Amino acid sequence: MKSFSLFKAWSRADLAVLALLALPLSACSEKSLRFQERFDRPSIVLVTLDTVRADALGHEGGQAETPFLDALAREGVRFEHAYTTAPMTLPAHTSMLTGLYPAAHDIHENGRRISDDLDLLAERLEEHGYATAAFVSGFPLARRFGLDRGFDHYDDDFGTGVERSAAETTERVLRYLGDNKTEPMFVWVHYYDAHEPYLAPEPFGSRWKENPYYGEVSYVDVQLGRLIEAVRRDLNQPVLIVVGDHGESLGDHGELRHGNLLYQSVMRVPLLVSGPTLDAMTVSTAVSTRRVFHTILGLAGGDPSGSLLDQAGVGSAGNVLPGEVVPSDVVIAEAMKPFLQYGWQPQVMAVSGRTKAIRSGDTVEIYDVVSDPTESKDLAPDHRLDPAILEALRTYPLPSLDSVEGAGLDADERKKLAALGYFSSNEIPTHRLDVPRARDMTHLFADLDRGSGLFVQERWRESISVFEKIVDQDPDNLMVNLRLAVAHSLDGRRPEAERYFEWAERIDPDSVDRRRYLALHHCRFGDLDRAESLLGPLLPRLGGSIAALECLSEIRLRQGRFDEAARLLARVAALQPDSAAIRERLGEARMAAGETQAAIDAFEAARGFDPAGFDRHLELGVLYLAARNLEPAVRELESVPPTHPGYPMALFKRAQVSVLRGEPDRGERVRLAYRHANATTRSLIASESLFRGIRLD
Repeated sequence: MKSFSLFKAWSRADLAVLALLALPLSACSEKSLRFQERFDRPSIVLVTLDTVRADALGHEGGQAETPFLDALAREGVRFEHAYTTAPMTLPAHTSMLTGLYPAAHDIHENGRRISDDLDLLAERLEEHGYATAAFVSGFPLARRFGLDRGFDHYDDDFGTGVERSAAETTERVLRYLGDNKTEPMFVWVHYYDAHEPYLAPEPFGSRWKENPYYGEVSYVDVQLGRLIEAVRRDLNQPVLIVVGDHGESLGDHGELRHGNLLYQSVMRVPLLVSGPTLDAMTVSTAVSTRRVFHTILGLAGGDPSGSLLDQAGVGSAGNVLPGEVVPSDVVIAEAMKPFLQYGWQPQVMAVSGRTKAIRSGDTVEIYDVVSDPTESKDLAPDHRLDPAILEALRTYPLPSLDSVEGAGLDADERKKLAALGYFSSNEIPTHRLDVPRARDMTHLFADLDRGSGLFVQERWRESISVFEKIVDQDPDNLMVNLRLAVAHSLDGRRPEAERYFEWAERIDPDSVDRRRYLALHHCRFGDLDRAESLLGPLLPRLGGSIAALECLSEIRLRQGRFDEAARLLARVAALQPDSAAIRERLGEARMAAGETQAAIDAFEAARGFDPAGFDRHLELGVLYLAARNLEPAVRELESVPPTHPGYPMALFKRAQVSVLRGEPDRGERVRLAYRHANATTRSLIASESLFRGIRLD
């Protein structure tokens, strides 16, 4: 990873549920005292609230009605200056479940695959004897992105959609708790509802008609109340940790949603810890949500270093640490979406005490977030930063090449992310000082999100219209120019596509994305030689680019380089583990390369993924025959229907099997094959030594 120098360019709603307000939110004292004797390994429940800004909550004077969150804030430890590590779902949760900043875990956007080398919280808790379960409510946290590792139970069933309601998720947790009594237990519950679009159920939708976001937050709070009641009933005095993954701008500083900027509305989140031995207190020290990892690990009996409870002056087992001076660390965060997607300036923030600094390019903004929580006055002209903040800003690394390697998403999965407003990049842009800062380009945010969504939904002409408006104002935006080139190409407009490819080359002649997309453009229009000249040298860097790997595999097949084609398709199959179509293509390549058993395995895998749609019986029959595995050969060859163009070949191969098995009707099978023969099989039958002595008429 590269870091940058501070003084130089970077090198890289009446509620129908008021009865719930009577829920007891504090434990019975006698039971609590008994539990204090065995508090070394409590059950732990982590609740992450997606897209909930801290100042939306009732106890902060916000517009949402949040009685259950307010009660937790009164009775437990409240961290009033808790900051997420990144204003996006997957990076923020990865930090909480690894204890690392994005620069270390290398997840800067949604849609990325977490490295198998990362040490995840659930794995550590398993080592301490914990049963582990997770219930996530939005596609950005689906198991295919890697956070499921270490969980005994990982519920990411969204049906045919991209998210599920807090009520449904709560019901699933309640059923799980009713059926599973093993303790200690770690349960992670993720609520996604506050994410745009804001469509809270009644009565919340009507009550907050003018401000639907707050209706969503209020609705989530009621579901949290149901969860708290069940958890405290079914688990033995659990510790509850409730934290936001990031906030929502709602127009603050020109941003409607989140992901692009680093201001308080998206970076400061709720963080509450409640347990039987924890006294009520408010912690004013700035803390990072990445410390959730250390806190839970400490509660479970692991290393408590870095625990939020230690920072609060409370030990991880709930005991006060007398006389201990808790150090104030600099808290860091990033917003890399504008950099990775649009080539704009990277952004990093650092907070210590009441001072917050945001670095973008060679500009630093400074705010007093206590006296000026809306960050309306930039103190940079007259304020000298603490050396620790300066050092944090100076040394925070930019994303590495590994961080932009995709998770092998198929078209449907990319559409799911786009439906949630997320679109990921494919390479590390070249950083230049002459590109804009994100804070100066807020007028383009809505169009960029809309155009990207249309693009992924394959609405090419609509996306072209939106992107053309953007390049009029930001002509050197490489991503937009490439999207325009690709959209024109996919819409059949070759000259227009090539004009934008040429402009993209002027912007960044070394762009791997430009060369890859241009190669796919040539492949689409049948110019395979030009496609190969671009893709061949890129092979080591194609990574998760499924389309490019498929294109190159097709070229290799046409060249008769079947071994290479099979290896490329095997990489695609690894990226799309549930794809029957890819397994069929791999089977074809293995078959052409003479790899009989590998081809059988590929075709059988395809059948396993789509039994009803499987129609490769002829290929499998031929392969089983070649392997002298005659029983399955008979089954497959007899499954080829007469309407299949390869039916004459199936009859010929079935006749061969019949002779090899010595079947009584082998002569009739040879004659049947001859009667239905085409030019190819008639010649084969005439020259087949197995058929000697058998009359053909």
